[in-house]
Amino acid sequence: MLHLISLSLRYRYSLSVRLLVLLLLISTTAGACNPEEAHEEQTEEPRERSRPLVESDTLLARRQPGAPPSSLDFLGNPFLSDYRQSKKLDAYFARINTDFTLDADPIENMHRPAITDTIYTIRFGESVIELYAPTQTGELLLQVADIRNGGIALRNNMKVGMSQPELMTKLKNFDVRILQTNSEIVATSVEGAPTSLRFFLKNGKVNRIRYEGYVD
Repeated sequence: MLHLISLSLRYRYSLSVRLLVLLLLISTTAGACNPEEAHEEQTEEPRERSRPLVESDTLLARRQPGAPPSSLDFLGNPFLSDYRQSKKLDAYFARINTDFTLDADPIENMHRPAITDTIYTIRFGESVIELYAPTQTGELLLQVADIRNGGIALRNNMKVGMSQPELMTKLKNFDVRILQTNSEIVATSVEGAPTSLRFFLKNGKVNRIRYEGYVD
């Protein structure tokens, strides 16, 4: 009887020891895993926070000044609206529907005397178009146009020979200041460089168009 009681006590003691060891192992394993999980959570969180910064840098890069605008305002060039086309003499030639001549004259750069630029002059009948071409920029800037015949039309098909009411209707499509008298209609810039486009009238029709641009 005493032998059976002794065996029972030993069994219970052995079972208690095993349960204690098992609890210690579980506690140790959990303690070893938790720092790693916490570390992973800490490393994941900065990654999420860093994403908006990258997107912000991309947006800033897009907003930086890039290529020039693809189109020109009306008083910037009353003949051509496409910026790339305005840099080509052929674009002007294509709009003239009569015989013309071209002269190219060297001129001293107004800011750097050591550099020679070019003045291109297109003539057709009594009409003249004058373009200034800075050597360094490759631009072709319209500075003067004096149109006395129907050999060329402006944008929106404005030309010598059209009626005064038709001209007024077409001008209202552009952002310009309009001054009108019995003998002429003047379109000037609302703001920015001082440019003007004058339409001279005779018998209620346009008989001459003169453009004066601004070249710096």
